Order: sequence, then structure tokens, then C-alpha cells
Amino acid sequence: MADQRADEWDVIIIGAGSAGCVLAGRLSEDPSLKVLLIEAGPIDSNIYIRIPKGFSKLLADPRHTYFYQTEWKGNQSNSKVEILPRGKVLGGSSAVNGMVYHRGQPEDYDSWAALGLEGWGWADMLPVFRALEDNLLPETEWRGRGGIIPLRTAKTLPPLASAMVEAAGGLGLPAKDDANNPRQKGIGPTMENIDAAGRRVSAAHAFLTPSARRRPNLRIMVETRVDRILFEGTRAVGVLCTRDGKQQEFRASREVVVCGGALETPRILQISGVGPAQHLSSIGVKTVVDSPGVGGNYRDHYCHYGQWRLRSLDQCENREYSGWRLARNVLRYYGLRSGPMAAGPVQLVIFPEVMPGNTGRADAEIVFAPFSVLARPGSENETMMDHEPGCNFMGFPLRGTSEGTVMARSSNPADPPLIDPNYLDTEYDRAVTVGLFRFIRNLMTQPALAPFVVAELGDAASVQTDDEIIDMIRDTGVSGYHSAGTCKMGVDGDNLAVLDERLRVRGAQGLRVVDLSAMPLQVSANTNGPVMAMAYKLADMMKQDLAQAS
Repeated sequence: MADQRADEWDVIIIGAGSAGCVLAGRLSEDPSLKVLLIEAGPIDSNIYIRIPKGFSKLLADPRHTYFYQTEWKGNQSNSKVEILPRGKVLGGSSAVNGMVYHRGQPEDYDSWAALGLEGWGWADMLPVFRALEDNLLPETEWRGRGGIIPLRTAKTLPPLASAMVEAAGGLGLPAKDDANNPRQKGIGPTMENIDAAGRRVSAAHAFLTPSARRRPNLRIMVETRVDRILFEGTRAVGVLCTRDGKQQEFRASREVVVCGGALETPRILQISGVGPAQHLSSIGVKTVVDSPGVGGNYRDHYCHYGQWRLRSLDQCENREYSGWRLARNVLRYYGLRSGPMAAGPVQLVIFPEVMPGNTGRADAEIVFAPFSVLARPGSENETMMDHEPGCNFMGFPLRGTSEGTVMARSSNPADPPLIDPNYLDTEYDRAVTVGLFRFIRNLMTQPALAPFVVAELGDAASVQTDDEIIDMIRDTGVSGYHSAGTCKMGVDGDNLAVLDERLRVRGAQGLRVVDLSAMPLQVSANTNGPVMAMAYKLADMMKQDLAQAS
């Protein structure tokens, strides 16, 4: 039985990932607003969070990471269990990810506006990105300086990466100094949310600063599970939580905002009574709002992951994370805030156009990392550094059209959702995947890379035909961890639109969603930057709406 005590707040935010931290930080700037931020994971005190290369430790740590399993049966052997890791800590996935900061293409946001979503076009979003960013490169009309998120890119590239830029130039790709140029097509160093002291800057570090965390009108509750949203009629009035084995209610006098991410948000809504009525009935949940789109429209970036053998260990980082070299790199990091420990895993990002048409718009993303890994003996999902020299690529279609689902497994708040990503379901996705695979192979056999490259590794080395490539990638591919779209915003008349253009849940009152689930269409990017921009924008909307209502 629930504890009868009920704390009352103006706004309750469910989930302290990228979106939740941005929203809580910005709303609580107004001292008249009482804000409660609830996170299932712990506080962000682990030392590996701030160390850029610490992500590999965090992604294997169940205290700081969820490990969701998909129900996808599309791989040929039907034996691979796919795991989707997500951050379970203050800061969410921004505390454990690879720190790649991309905005996407202007056309992405203009496509949202073309659906009728007022305020979400590129002209609307560019000022938001500029306000977010503190880019170390010179300020321009499209690049931000002085914002909240420090961004940096490598000043110089090592020989292999430089040769790769030269090789790509021979294939018609221009070299770029900034991955977030409005014209995305090209190749260049990765943009990372790492500060001048070589530290990861998560959404929690950026928006929930020590002074913000001391605000009397902001309470951050960690290690607290939200069991369901509470309703009076169709109005959200609070949440029921479990903490230390005890249930407690928290009341929201004005709004509840769900920021659980594209995997958790639809599950939370469904077990609270918001979702497809037939599915809610099947799991024993009373329907509050029949919203057929909750859990549909699932999008992700499904990746080809491939490795290549290099000629020398001096050309990669395979030796840098063990023995005396690891000790040297740790000392270098703490002493000078430099070296491999101070950088993310991705060295280069490539945005090619692999489909015929010559539109000038990139349709794939390929990231390059200067290391290779081996399967750890006795483990299905763990890896270890390769003893021989190597490097790897991950590539994916930017705007995939395959749609999957995320559905509540039961009404039990402890049960993870059922996730069917339905990868490679469309001809378009398969064609772009084949194209990017062939682009990587073409790139690595260019003359500029001959002094570095020996051969392609693994199953990829033997495939030739389009069907062989797709069959191989069905078995060996991996999620890009960019799940989106499962509570999409849309206009009146779209029965599958869960949210309106102000991210309010259609059919309910006092309830909004902001996270990657709200995206109607996928962005051509890694997703942490875009979701922070969405939450930043929602904070302004909510301040305006709350002021008008008072």
C-alpha cells in the first residue's frame, strides 16, 4: 500500500537523462517554480564519468547502465541477443556515451516543419543550438560561442586519420574542420562535448551545476523508480514512486513531464493508462487516454561494424590501454589532461552520399575509431583489445525508414519493455547499408592508405554481393543506440501523433514528453545534441505557458 504522505510540486520531471537535466536546470532558474526531478539511477559521482575513455567501464557496469534486450528476429542465425545499453545515472546516456556531438542537417528540422509542426524548422532550431554551444572554433552565423556545452575537435590528426581524409578527398568528399557545418557532406575530426580540462560534460554537469543543485526550489531524487503517472480524469496530477522498497506519491500542481527516453517513456505512459487501448487491456491496465501511436514509429540507426588489420601497432591505440602504457596515459591525463584518455572513442566522422541522385545531401554516417577489439573468451557480449594492429568503422543510414515498436510487457513497473526494432525492413535501408559498406571498402583500398592497411577482417572480408552484405550485417550489425520516435509529435488529424507541437500529450492535460521519443522523423546525427536542444526549447515554451496560466 502506498505511503499516504504526498509532496506537492509545480512540475515533476520523470527521468534525469539529457532532456530531464536540461529541463530541470532551466525551469528551476525561476525561483517561483518548485521542480522535482526523479531518476532511477544513482548520483553522477563515479570517477569514470568525467574521464572520456571511462565510457568503456561504465557501459559494462549495471549500476550505471541499463541493458535492454530486443525481440528482433531478423538476424539470420536467430542466435544473437542484441543488447541496447542506456545510461542509468544522473545525466542518463550523456554520462556514459561516446561524446559525439552532432546537430543533424537543416533539412531534418525543415522536414518536421513541413509536417505542420510550427516552431521546429531549422530557422527555429539554429538559435537554440547556438545558445547551447561553446565551440572552440571561431564563431560564425551558424556556430555558437559562449554557451553551456563546451565543444572541441582535434587540432591535428595522426597520420592514419590524415591519410584517410586524403583518401576520401579522392572519392569526392571535402575535408571539414567542423562536423556541424550546415553542409554536412564531407569528412573531418569528430566534435565532442569535452571541456578544456579534458573532462566529459554530460547534461547533468552542464545544467545541474553545483549551484543549481543547491537551489531551494529544485529537488533531485535519485535511485527512485517511477511506478506510474497519477491521473484525475485525464489530467496528470502526480506520480507514484518506489524508493528504498517503499511507495510514495508526489503531486504536481501544474505539469508532469516524461523524459524517460524512447525505450522507457512509452512503457511508462502505457502502464499509466496512456497508449493503444487494446494493448493496455491485454496487460490489465485501465485506459485513461486511447493513444494508438504510443510505442510505434520506433526508429534507430542500425550499424555495420567492421574492422581492418593495419601494418603497425604504432598506427592505432590497441596497446594504449594495458600495462605500462595504460599507467603512462593515466598519469598523462591527470597531469596534463591530454593523451588518449582525454578523448572520446571516435576520431573521424564521414558523411558520404552513397545513393544515386547527386542531391548533395549525405545519406549515411561512418565513424572511424583507431582501435580493434576481440570477443572476450567465455562471454557473448564483452570484448577486449586486439593484440594485433587494427581499426574499426561503424556506419549507418542517416534517415532510416524501417519502423519498429516498444511496448509494455506487463503492468509491472519493474518489467522492461518489449522492443522490436525491425531493422533493415525497407528496401531503402538495405540499399543505403550496402552503399556505405562498399564506400568503406573503396575508401580503405585507396592509394593514400596503402602504407597503413593490410586487409579487411571478420565476416565482412568474404562477402561480395548485395544479398551477402545484407545477410552478414543482419548477423553482425549493432544498434547505434539512437532509438527515437516512439511518442512522436504531430498535427491534428494524425491519429498516431502522441504529442502536439508544444510536446503536450494529446488527450491529456498537464502532461508532456520531451526526449528522443518525441521526434517524428529521425535526425541525420548522433542524438545527444538534438535532444538537449529539444529540451532547451521546451523549457522556453513551458515558461511561457506557465506564465500565461498563472
